Amino acid sequence: MSSVKSFQVIKITKKGNSKGPDLLAVEEPLEIRLGYGVLDDRKQKNIAVTMRTPGHDIELAIGFLFTEGLIVAQKDIVSANYCEDVEIEEERGNVVRVELHPEIEFDLKKLERNFYTTSSCGVCGKSSIESITTQCRLEIQNDPDFKVSTAVIHQLPITLREEQAVFEHTGGLHATGLFDAAGKLLMLREDVGRHNAFDKVIGASVEKQSLPLDQSIVLVSGRLSFELVQKAAMAGVRLLVAVGAPSSLAIDLAKSFQMTVIGFTRNDRFNIYSHSERVI
Repeated sequence: MSSVKSFQVIKITKKGNSKGPDLLAVEEPLEIRLGYGVLDDRKQKNIAVTMRTPGHDIELAIGFLFTEGLIVAQKDIVSANYCEDVEIEEERGNVVRVELHPEIEFDLKKLERNFYTTSSCGVCGKSSIESITTQCRLEIQNDPDFKVSTAVIHQLPITLREEQAVFEHTGGLHATGLFDAAGKLLMLREDVGRHNAFDKVIGASVEKQSLPLDQSIVLVSGRLSFELVQKAAMAGVRLLVAVGAPSSLAIDLAKSFQMTVIGFTRNDRFNIYSHSERVI
């Protein structure tokens, strides 16, 4: 399934009007299903529907499960694939089933509420820092030698923008970039939803067994919400950078995890909101 789609539009300029094609970012629903239970009594639970840009859907599903605290490592997963037994043809390529290891004790109470995510708001119902803190189970050591120069930070959004292939054609996607301390881009994922782009990066990191991301920089292309800081905390991120503004609750959560948060990173400037000791 393509991540872009061509539409015929009427283009209006001061010089006149013209008809022609325009590329738009594709937005489609992705349903995430969970298979669990012992081998002779497997069960299925539909746990989430998220509006996303097709591409790296397996990573998105795994990242979602990880940041929701439903899995803790790649070893918890037996397989993750697109479902073939869909009821209507439109669902083909839009439903992913993740099979948990039979020995995983899965708690259905974690799914008492229905997850529904949109490209604008992410997972609803996150109301307290305490509820996030109890889910973060990675053992993360605070490395005093992990520092990043201001020159590297200034370059991050430039590098991200240069590598955003779909954004170049549509102008309609968010991105999350994973960088090393020297500013080398290690991974980039795009999506109509900020939270989805981040989940794709985290899901890929779970698959590569490269968590925690405490020696990396994460850059998000838009504003920095509470939910994005929550995802960063779950993945062990120590340095989180945003092109846009953070919210007050995002900073409160970042401080509780000793996370460095930087915002308004553009046009040769940025603001440090917490733990500036990691910035040289």
